Amino acid sequence: MGKKHIIFGAGALGQSIINILPKTDEVVMVNRSGKIEKQLPQGVSIIGLDVAHSKAVSELCHSADVVYHCAVPPYHQWETLFKPLTDGILKGVSQGHAKLIYADNLYMYGDTNGREINECSPSMATGKKGMIRMKMANNMMQIHKDGVVKIAIARASSLYGPNVINSVLGEVCFGAALKNKTVNLFGNIDLPHSYTYIMDFAKVMVTLGKNEDGLGQVWHVPNAPVITTRDFMRLAEKGFNKKISIRATNRSVLSLLSLFSPLMREFKEMMYEFEKPYLVNHDKFQDYFDFKPTSFEQGVKETVEWWKSK
Repeated sequence: MGKKHIIFGAGALGQSIINILPKTDEVVMVNRSGKIEKQLPQGVSIIGLDVAHSKAVSELCHSADVVYHCAVPPYHQWETLFKPLTDGILKGVSQGHAKLIYADNLYMYGDTNGREINECSPSMATGKKGMIRMKMANNMMQIHKDGVVKIAIARASSLYGPNVINSVLGEVCFGAALKNKTVNLFGNIDLPHSYTYIMDFAKVMVTLGKNEDGLGQVWHVPNAPVITTRDFMRLAEKGFNKKISIRATNRSVLSLLSLFSPLMREFKEMMYEFEKPYLVNHDKFQDYFDFKPTSFEQGVKETVEWWKSK
């Protein structure tokens, strides 16, 4: 008999998880509208739900084996929506026996000043989005410690890959390159930066859902050996088989763009990630689960193919 999986969030990560889960398992995807642009695989259903209402979440998750929290509010609405959304999922899952695997990022570490980040690095966030992530993660680990919900946290760096739209290597990068527009990149593009391939993120989430050993811990998603953003774009040029016009955006230019874009306005807080080396250590997960991340060559190739097929 197959297992039942609930995926909160129908974005790039949720869609990637669907492609990894066993075809014999029951999979339910949840977002607010109950709709998704692409056709879902056979056996996968989608429902619309306001997850801030924990009773409805409880009814949905009552018989679930694993719940994946991949839901993220619009970037400029984190302050008002992220905590209620997460609280609703936590309260709902607590009424059943399911494990909760939470998709996190690295914002809670704050400005690392170019130092390598590992799972034991201190949470030094000072910006509002980093503080939100830090408080939610700390709360989840306490909930696990108290025996209320079994939880594991997977943390990824800047994302790229199929279905990744709202990222520095999403629409503003691959989407612009596809349309022969100038690609606006952030900060110093000649510094090394850890980038996470979305399918590797999904594999880590599913792996944690399968293994009891991963519960009660934070795990960094393994990334390919670090390269500079400029070198990443050279791989993108090979994938598109054309020269890509690149423009590096500093804080002054970002401030100007912020006048016209709520997304750019919110991103100003995270500019430190691209003004110094941004290095993520993933030895813990890679060694324990014998995990090999996707190479940038392969990841960029698959990403370009996806954008061309849109």
